Amino acid sequence: MSLITRRRAVIAGAVAAPMLARHGWAQSTYPNKTIRMVVPFAPAGTTDLLGRIAAAHLTEVWGQQVVVDNKSGAGGNVGAEIVAKAAPDGYTLLLGTVGTAVTNQFLYKNMPYSGKDFAPVALFGEVANVLAVEPKMPVNTAKEYVEFCKKAGDNKVSFGSPAVGGTGHLAMEYFESLAGFKVEHVVYRGSSLVLKDLLAGHIPSTMDNLPPYLPHIQSGALKALGVSSAKRWFALPDVPTIAEQGFPGFDAAPWWYVAAPAGTPPDIVKKLSDELVRASKLPDVIKRIRDAGAADLGGSSEDLAKHIAAETIKWKKVVEAAKLEPQ
Repeated sequence: MSLITRRRAVIAGAVAAPMLARHGWAQSTYPNKTIRMVVPFAPAGTTDLLGRIAAAHLTEVWGQQVVVDNKSGAGGNVGAEIVAKAAPDGYTLLLGTVGTAVTNQFLYKNMPYSGKDFAPVALFGEVANVLAVEPKMPVNTAKEYVEFCKKAGDNKVSFGSPAVGGTGHLAMEYFESLAGFKVEHVVYRGSSLVLKDLLAGHIPSTMDNLPPYLPHIQSGALKALGVSSAKRWFALPDVPTIAEQGFPGFDAAPWWYVAAPAGTPPDIVKKLSDELVRASKLPDVIKRIRDAGAADLGGSSEDLAKHIAAETIKWKKVVEAAKLEPQ
């Protein structure tokens, strides 16, 4: 090769490099360093467990460490804000909840981020809420519960949940608006306290995330009247959904997802999305998710974006109907 030919080749390469970068080729080595997955809740909860399942899978298949970083506070807003303001390079991710994606915007006056600050990556699991009652309550189905509450009168029957605006509270508000009844909300500082009073008969009912109640339902210490998911729950196959008991369309299953900062290159988002969707179909990953008390719910970045849009419309109506004021 002559000197002139070599110079032309160098110049051509220099011109092509930025074009390749613009078309995504510069990201072909992703990931080439540690990825930080922010979990916006404390360790040991279901959100944390799912974050660790997703992180462990990505670490295994890509050979780069994915480290879970728990940043709790303000219903998940503290951790979500960190990711919203991070560099959009694919090395900071959020394992978020329906709260961080949808409901918090209606419950907090001052949100430190908006949906536009994120690039949706993938859906990654859901959990059922359960409508459960103490054994002496003379009802055995969700429909009988509604009839019992209507006969007693507005707010004469109570239910417990661990938070105002939490997924259990909003699920019950949704159920009330759909079925036309009203119960009194007794707020506790944690599901363990709800469970304690329900077992003792101090409150007659609850709508709350299923996992803490499951052993007591299976033992007969509590009665499960229905689950809030769109289909029957794998751990309680004999308990019908609320929807199939005369309340079609009722679906109030909290869900989890992975997101990246807005502006993250599309090819990185796609690589993450494809791998997490693949993971959600693997038997060993499904087992780990179910062992954590959740269920597999895979979905691409496009699926997640559509899901967030639909859930935003639904929960906005529920919050408005319940007249919940942002705090």
